[in-house]
Amino acid sequence: MKRWFLLVVLLLAGCGAPQPPTLSPDFLAVPTAFIAESYPTAEAQSVSPNQVANGVDVRMTRAWQDGKQVNADVCFSVPDDSDWAIYKASLQYGDTTLADFGTTLLSTQPSANGQPGQRCDTLNFYVPPDAELSNVTISIDSLAAVPREGEYCDVYMPKIQQVLQQRGIAIELACPDVNGTPTMQIVSRPPEMTQEQAEQIVYSDEFYSINGPWVFTFNIGQ
Repeated sequence: MKRWFLLVVLLLAGCGAPQPPTLSPDFLAVPTAFIAESYPTAEAQSVSPNQVANGVDVRMTRAWQDGKQVNADVCFSVPDDSDWAIYKASLQYGDTTLADFGTTLLSTQPSANGQPGQRCDTLNFYVPPDAELSNVTISIDSLAAVPREGEYCDVYMPKIQQVLQQRGIAIELACPDVNGTPTMQIVSRPPEMTQEQAEQIVYSDEFYSINGPWVFTFNIGQ
């Protein structure tokens, strides 16, 4: 009796089970998604030779396009043991100029035997898929060694104070102890100058940067 009851329940459940909907031919005939061709990969031809400006030698050892990026390996001599890096750079093709870039450190070499040290980076610029790269210019506009903690007093304050005196700007700097750390401060300024104006002069990036430009041109075959 139990076996007959179970059979009846299974038959009733099967009759009430929902059936999968039948899709119309129009629904099934949807267009295939468009897949764009991949970005090209190509090496640059005839990269400009090394450039020298303000005593700094910069050379581009390689340039190439890889997908959405134009990359360039750049090495430059460092003037001292500070942490120098590429500060401002741009890429130009046609009438378009790209100022946003990224860098990846490749290597550093300290100074030795009277020879300056060297740093090498890879520059990265993003380009659109229709970029015409038959004539490309990369301009490295400046290098900078952003002061590390404690360097303002030991390294930069004497340099800044000397420049202020040479320019006849009556700003006086000092490095009092603040919570156990020497901290550069403006202790006097001309009465007609606001604190903000004095700080713009003292903390200008001119005191820790070197201007170029170092300009490199090349052709990326398509």
